[in-house]
Amino acid sequence: MAKIIVIQHVAYEILGTMHALFKRQGMRMKYINFSRDPLRQVSVAGYDGMVILGGPMNADQVEIYPHLDTEIAMIQEAMTLNMPILGICLGAQLIAKANGAKVTKNNVKEIGWYDISPTEHGYHDPFIKHFKASEKIFQWHGDTFAMPKDAVLLATGQSCQNQAFRLRNNIYGFQFHLEVDEPIIERWLTVPSHVAEINKLKGQVHPQQIREETKNYIKQSKQLSHHVFNEFSKLVGHREKSPHFPSR
Repeated sequence: MAKIIVIQHVAYEILGTMHALFKRQGMRMKYINFSRDPLRQVSVAGYDGMVILGGPMNADQVEIYPHLDTEIAMIQEAMTLNMPILGICLGAQLIAKANGAKVTKNNVKEIGWYDISPTEHGYHDPFIKHFKASEKIFQWHGDTFAMPKDAVLLATGQSCQNQAFRLRNNIYGFQFHLEVDEPIIERWLTVPSHVAEINKLKGQVHPQQIREETKNYIKQSKQLSHHVFNEFSKLVGHREKSPHFPSR
């Protein structure tokens, strides 16, 4: 039975649509919630895959969130073990940082539904090949990652260029949130810190508009999430456990 270690930063950012899929496939999931124990030291040895979820912090805020350095070490350990890794939003930024790429402020905050388009590489990638030429995908972020060395850009957006990458053949970073469903989006719209964030944007983001757009786009998003996360579960299930790569 495959075991996945799940890195969580805040209670409201969860596996979402991934959870039911992994459970149906008999995978065991171990959550490590660093908001509860920020000084916890964890080894990924003994697991078959790793998922790093999103969070409101910046990837460089190590003095405030010391677990971010711990996570970098965990990613690098997982890479030496040739472990499949999936990073969502902050998780993708941490994978990029663990591989020498910078994480910086994006020109705008993306909150809501945005157009995402596959690159030429994306059309031939097992994860992103399920996307049409343009898909409305949910976003909630203010930062962006530079591309790690040797990574392949798989998807782009108009207001944030780097939206998805693949490193080697089993490490993926998504800036967007394909794991969301309706209850998760509604919860995010009512989290006090999120409400304050939206208010600071002074009318640039409209929660009711997001709710209406969710009705239109969530069905396709969930269908995509099934295809994409099923591909990740295949990687976990067929993992080559021999460590082929040196530590970075």
